[in-house]
Amino acid sequence: MKKNKFLIIPLLLFLFFERNIYAQLVMTDQQVLEYVKESVKQGKNQKSIAAELLHRGVTKEQADRIKTLYEQQKGIGILMKQDTVQNEVRLREKIGNETFHSENEQLPVEKSMQKDCVFGRNIFNTKNLTFEPNNNMPTPPNYRLGPGDEVVVDIWGASLMTIRQTISPDGVINLQELGPVYLNGMTVKEAGAYLEMELGKVYSNEDNKIKVTLGTTRTIRINIMGEVVQPGTYSLSAFSTVFHALYYAGGVNDIGSLRDVRLVRNGKIIASIDIYDFIMQGKIKDDIGLQDGDVIIVPVYEMLVKMDGNVKRAMKFEMKKDETLATLIKYAGGFNSDAYSKTLRIVRQNGEEYEVKTVNENEYNVTKLNNGDVVTVGAILNRFTNKVEIRGAVYRPDIYGLNEEVNTVRALIKKAKGITDDAFTNRAVLQRQRDDMTSEILSVDVKALLKGDIQDIPLRKNDVLYIPSIYDLQDLGSITILGEVAKPDSYPYANNMTLEDLVIQAGGLKEAASTVRVDVSRRIKDPKSMNTTDSIGQIYSFSLKDGFVIDGQPGFILQPYDQVFVRRSPGYQVQQNVLVRGEVTFEGTYTLTSKLERVSDLVKKAGGLTRFSYARGAKIVRIANDEEKMRMQDIVNLMKRELGETILDSLGIKVENNYTVGIDLEAALADPGSDLDLVLREGDMLIVPEYTNTVKINGAVMFPNTVLYKQGAKVKYYLEQAGGYSQHAQKNKMFVIYMNGQVAKVKGCSSNQIEPGCEIVVPNKKKKNGVNISAILSYASSFASLGTMAASIANLLK
Repeated sequence: MKKNKFLIIPLLLFLFFERNIYAQLVMTDQQVLEYVKESVKQGKNQKSIAAELLHRGVTKEQADRIKTLYEQQKGIGILMKQDTVQNEVRLREKIGNETFHSENEQLPVEKSMQKDCVFGRNIFNTKNLTFEPNNNMPTPPNYRLGPGDEVVVDIWGASLMTIRQTISPDGVINLQELGPVYLNGMTVKEAGAYLEMELGKVYSNEDNKIKVTLGTTRTIRINIMGEVVQPGTYSLSAFSTVFHALYYAGGVNDIGSLRDVRLVRNGKIIASIDIYDFIMQGKIKDDIGLQDGDVIIVPVYEMLVKMDGNVKRAMKFEMKKDETLATLIKYAGGFNSDAYSKTLRIVRQNGEEYEVKTVNENEYNVTKLNNGDVVTVGAILNRFTNKVEIRGAVYRPDIYGLNEEVNTVRALIKKAKGITDDAFTNRAVLQRQRDDMTSEILSVDVKALLKGDIQDIPLRKNDVLYIPSIYDLQDLGSITILGEVAKPDSYPYANNMTLEDLVIQAGGLKEAASTVRVDVSRRIKDPKSMNTTDSIGQIYSFSLKDGFVIDGQPGFILQPYDQVFVRRSPGYQVQQNVLVRGEVTFEGTYTLTSKLERVSDLVKKAGGLTRFSYARGAKIVRIANDEEKMRMQDIVNLMKRELGETILDSLGIKVENNYTVGIDLEAALADPGSDLDLVLREGDMLIVPEYTNTVKINGAVMFPNTVLYKQGAKVKYYLEQAGGYSQHAQKNKMFVIYMNGQVAKVKGCSSNQIEPGCEIVVPNKKKKNGVNISAILSYASSFASLGTMAASIANLLK
């Protein structure tokens, strides 16, 4: 069959490009498909089949539909798609977890929609349940022959012969030995007996055996009318049944009946089919085989009833007038485990308004339903009939059933395997619910009750017995240890816990811990005090060695809520490193030896500057600390308000981990230890560049440019090298960015502030409605750091 599948599809594709569409006969899609299948089985090639179909009027559009129809029948495509709108209607009726996709929408079919669906209507919309007849099954003996059926006569024994003849439209086959033989209307069994008798006269030798079978079956035409998705005339296999025909018609529509599908043959109703019998019980006796000319009629439903609430299948059901509420419950799959099945509620329309009917359990079998009824099954109450509970200091705290065994306080404690050693037995609490649903508390002396000194207390449903622990009645609190210990945290208090015990629990002291200063802070507690006091805490200080107290009160006992602080030793210092790059004798990482170590000291450690260095362009790249990052974030937030977040993102401005510090290395080396000699801090990187003899001109100039540095030249000279100011230049806001990261405002065109490697920036004029964005974009990439850029933009915003 796979071979035939791949043969048919290329054949249909071949038909797409043919243009000879003029013919006298017009074939339906189903007829074309059946014709192609029969031709392939007979061994015809693609060219001859295509020629025959073209002469019969097959068009490109029709071939397209047939290809889809063939894929649908073989399970390799979607459902039959003769018309887009009809296909959408069918798919929208499907329930479950499938999703419908169309060109303009996507409709997820959720499980909650099942309540509004009619039970059984989706059976003919499921592609995995096609009801397609089995053409490989043995021919039923009662199958009646008709025009188009192929009769196969096998003769063996003294003679060996196979005769294959197709019954003509007149109902006959033409045998060479007998002439025309009329078989129309005979069953296969009757035709076999008749042919064996007649051919037996020709092949009279007793050694000959004759057997008659059915070869290729004919195609029958049936009509499907009434409330189906696609009513019309269909060409089907002669083995097709009513269910197969309904599947091809897309199933019943929104008002069609599943309970009274009628089969009309020769003008008479020969069967009324109830599809619920097949769905609920698997009965296929009503799935009747079709004959040529049969008519299937689907009438309008008589009664729809909705089942809601706590049933296994809450949805709509089509009911017959003689069916009862008990039948509806069966169709709904029965009650859920939490359903209240003693009574049901029916909401009914009486022609004027709604009415409610309550049906008792013993009336389910006799209660008839009306069209539009809504039957609701409620849930059981969320409460217990015999629950008691025990909590607290017992071995098995739990919920127990109130019964003959457990009906008193003593029996409940026994069921819970008794009280624990830490139980406080002088007073337990029994919480009880009164008849009016209010609560009351009963005190229980458990110790006296267990000894038999007092009378046992009977239990009621929903009683809760709480036996406290002695620890529940004490505020033990916790103890906190902070500072230079391995695991600073809060730890539960224990009796006789010492400072040494807590240090051990916290993993011991860190290397940086001070052993001469450990402080303990304690709350002021005086529950009997009658006066206020100005004291809000007490402090105890200790010295430790190897985790033990050597100075202070030995064996100091901690109290609940004490706080212990292990200080960091002032004599403990971690190595702090700085980095030097560029034109120094020895590049690399160096360790600071003093908090006041300066840039000149670092250059000296690195062996001094090389002869290629440019000290005026040296700069420091510093790692930003938390405070500096906070200030930079404030600047970024200011820029967001002024420029907008989208523009700021396009500029790529964000808080950076590093920033540049402008220094004057020449002055620092000339006067070591002065204010010009920067004090270093951990992570600093000194960069000493090579000499650069160019100057950049950027921003609102006619032609941004980079030119050679000319000693003694004024600012005006460099502006001329860039073509002068542009139309929107803001001349009085011009500034210079030097190689060392410093920024200076230009004092005038005759100023000689220019140095090798610097950059002259001419801002654009600020627009009336805010900051000139193009000005920022024109020179944003030139800034060395966020700090420099933020300062410059803040200057523009003034």
